[in-house]
Amino acid sequence: MTTVDKTLFAAAEAVRARAYAPYSNFQVGAAILADDGKIYSGCNVENAAYPVGNCAEPSAIAAMIAGGGTRIKRIYVTGPGTMPVTPCGGCRQRIREFADLDVEVVSHGVDGEPLIQTLGQLLPHSFGPEFLGK
Repeated sequence: MTTVDKTLFAAAEAVRARAYAPYSNFQVGAAILADDGKIYSGCNVENAAYPVGNCAEPSAIAAMIAGGGTRIKRIYVTGPGTMPVTPCGGCRQRIREFADLDVEVVSHGVDGEPLIQTLGQLLPHSFGPEFLGK
């Protein structure tokens, strides 16, 4: 594990501890290494009026945009247990908006081995901003 990976994992775990998940009891953290060299993190925030809450990944993306970053260079997602916690379908699409298809998405449980896949592997044949002339 590289120093950057250790830092991203620690950031995702630190924010995961602050997740607001009273309904599912499934706390998730995400940490992004952005194009500006900074790390941005976010956690899931649930709401009694499902599905109004936020997943960890869009929370981290919002922090990145608010902080001045524009592109995701690497992203870590952590959750409880030993199985890697991968982004849901909606979050994969949100990541797609701000990451190239070769960006690695590292999914991690607390105690298990990470699953490292490119965004293209997680979201094959995806629809992205370039389809709309961006």
